[in-house]
Amino acid sequence: MKILLIEDEPKIGLFLCEGLTDLGHTCDHITDGAAALKAAFSGGYDLIILDLLLPTYNGFEILETLKGIPSQAPPILVLSALSDTKHVIRALDLGAIDYIKKPFDFEELLARIRKIKRMQSQNPIYHLQIDDLQLDLLTREVTRSGHNIQLSSREFMLLEFLMNRPNQVVTKAEILKGVWKINFDPGSNIVEVHMYQLRKKLELDNSNSLIQTVVGRGYMIMGDIIKS
Repeated sequence: MKILLIEDEPKIGLFLCEGLTDLGHTCDHITDGAAALKAAFSGGYDLIILDLLLPTYNGFEILETLKGIPSQAPPILVLSALSDTKHVIRALDLGAIDYIKKPFDFEELLARIRKIKRMQSQNPIYHLQIDDLQLDLLTREVTRSGHNIQLSSREFMLLEFLMNRPNQVVTKAEILKGVWKINFDPGSNIVEVHMYQLRKKLELDNSNSLIQTVVGRGYMIMGDIIKS
């Protein structure tokens, strides 16, 4: 893989690039946020490993900028000393595919990279459709009966998670792990709030509700799925 490493700590950057190169990857190391954006826009990378605490532009600003060009931006794996759940959630909301907290184990990083590589090597799915609801994974557009529906990044991820599991009950714990990357229940109503907002946006005038609440178990999206 051709990897762009955006990391302002020289020792960490050297360690990572040497380790990745030894394993056959190509690694370009950049320490400055502005230079990193320029490199990312140049294209050709299979993966970006991104620190959040950077000079010029921080990692959140880089994620925000790259989110606007999903067709050009490669997967972004965040590697950061910011360990609070709020930072993880914000990075994932802005489009990061994964998040590893420093200090980290190099073998774990390699495992995450292998997972991303496997995802890229599989036959890609760009479009999901259930009844009159369509989701485009490249343009990140959602339409229903021809009407464009504006979703937040998290709402989009939640809808994609459900549409990949049609007619299947998914629990709150499964949603937290799959969409928020949280392996425990933080005791908040974050899933319920986002589910309510998503349903409200999807339920156009005279349209049936595709997302059902299964009392005591979780949620389920109903319909025949078409993947292409």
